[in-house]
Amino acid sequence: MPAHEKINYVEFPAKDLAATKAFFNAAFGWTFVDYGPDYVAFSDQGLDGGFFTSEQHSTTANGGALIVLFSENLEATQAKVSAAGGTIVKDIYSFPGGRRFHFAEPSGNEFAVWAQPEN
Repeated sequence: MPAHEKINYVEFPAKDLAATKAFFNAAFGWTFVDYGPDYVAFSDQGLDGGFFTSEQHSTTANGGALIVLFSENLEATQAKVSAAGGTIVKDIYSFPGGRRFHFAEPSGNEFAVWAQPEN
């Protein structure tokens, strides 16, 4: 059961649902459920959500919220993102609390991946 008044679901625009689904499946193993031609949902990824058909996309430059995934091996995850067709927007860099990189998936939405600091 969802927690009362807690973030439960997130939705993203996507110009190309098929390309977005293929990317997240190849890079992160996500699976999807189609709800008609203009909406797909994902679950069990830390937060459930979906993608809806839209010509818009979300980036930090246009004021969009940044969704950040966690990785135990940042370099390996970055390689998987690139191999799956993602575009690296910001290469791996250090920030207080760890390291991360930003990428855009095929529909242009920006995400980040972080890892704990190296020991």
